[in-house]
Amino acid sequence: MTASTTRRTTAARTRIAAVGAIAVAGALLLTACGDQTGSDSGSDSTQTSAAPLADKLPQSIRDKGVIKVGSDIAYPPVEFKDGAGKTAGIDPDLAAAMGKQLGVTFQFENGTFDTLITGLRAKRYDIAMSAMTDTKDRQEGVDSETGKKVGEGVDFVDYFSAGVSIYTKKGADKGIASWSDLCGKKIVVQRGTVSEDLAKAESKKCTEGGKGAIAIEAFDNDQQAQTRLRAGGADAGSSDYPVAAYAVKTSGGGKDFQLVGEQVEAAPYGIAVAKGNEELRDALKAAMDAIIKNGEYKKVMDKWGVSAGMVTEAKVNGGS
Repeated sequence: MTASTTRRTTAARTRIAAVGAIAVAGALLLTACGDQTGSDSGSDSTQTSAAPLADKLPQSIRDKGVIKVGSDIAYPPVEFKDGAGKTAGIDPDLAAAMGKQLGVTFQFENGTFDTLITGLRAKRYDIAMSAMTDTKDRQEGVDSETGKKVGEGVDFVDYFSAGVSIYTKKGADKGIASWSDLCGKKIVVQRGTVSEDLAKAESKKCTEGGKGAIAIEAFDNDQQAQTRLRAGGADAGSSDYPVAAYAVKTSGGGKDFQLVGEQVEAAPYGIAVAKGNEELRDALKAAMDAIIKNGEYKKVMDKWGVSAGMVTEAKVNGGS
């Protein structure tokens, strides 16, 4: 979300409501806070030699049999720790299906969102997969808040489309129905996300229009922001639509929050790969295309109630 190059999306891009109403089944597991240790995707890997797309991977990864994934595992339903402490969600399920095609295990390692691309550059991870929006600024390594280049950028393999939503305490929307209604109010967000970017941009409009600025409180993860709002420490919160809708559905048994207004800023989620690693990038694209074609992708989307955000093919650097 892009005052820095490690945001989930960019605030400067207009999203359309690409993800429809999310029907999160009551059987979904409730969120549990993740620790900072690594976690496998939860599926057995196929032997590399037997996997149909194994020969597309770099030899170094084929030899290891593992793709290390940097991820903020506190963003349900995209990725989170379930009641048993295992990594669960949309991204881990997609990764497990891709692993069958590539003959490797995707090993998810937890980290704060705004450090994932830094970790990718430092080679702590092979990829970053964490509801990260593909933007030109991220591709080019530009901090969109300052316009300055801060790194070599990354390539993306796009696999999903999502918008951004505002939510409030249930029965207490305080007249908030759009971003412009936040002038003079307080919002909680996750640090390094499009929600933070949107809040900063809207606050500037508020002051330029002679209205009060938006007070913005940013947290390391979305669950902390939700806790603050739940306790009455803010007027509203904002997250990617699937995440906001999941919180509305599950927090307090559906009694804590409500969505307000419409989604904005529709854009693709992408798997981030370091520049110069085209062989891995193209292997991931081939694997994503394969699971879209064989129906495994749709099964994951249906399981988590996000089928309206499906894509028909994986694209490389499709964000704008």
